Amino acid sequence: MATETTTEVTVKAGPVIHLTERAAKKILALLAKEGVSPETGGLRVGVQGGGCSGLSYAMRLDIQARDRDKIFEEFGARIFVDPKSLLYLNGTVLAYDTSLISRGFVFNNPNAKSTCGCGSSFGA
Repeated sequence: MATETTTEVTVKAGPVIHLTERAAKKILALLAKEGVSPETGGLRVGVQGGGCSGLSYAMRLDIQARDRDKIFEEFGARIFVDPKSLLYLNGTVLAYDTSLISRGFVFNNPNAKSTCGCGSSFGA
């Protein structure tokens, strides 16, 4: 798997999630395919109960952020995270893997104490 780098971003103190450039390009392509404006739309990421390890990642495109969402933007792409999910995702880097074996979004989550084999669930 090829590695990616994230940009150096100066942020205020507090929780943060980063995007790699490849993940941002994929988000922008998905928004364009669905006809959603990148100025208002983004990828909603969250955490929900379930999965092999207790918690699982959830993702879907959304046309706009909700009132309490935290919005993170890098390389022109935005992700929306609800405050409860942000507790589990703080410090995460969202990447996009293009290998033949595991193509898709990958969460590099420093809060995950354990993960399942498929990488879609984790224990905190």
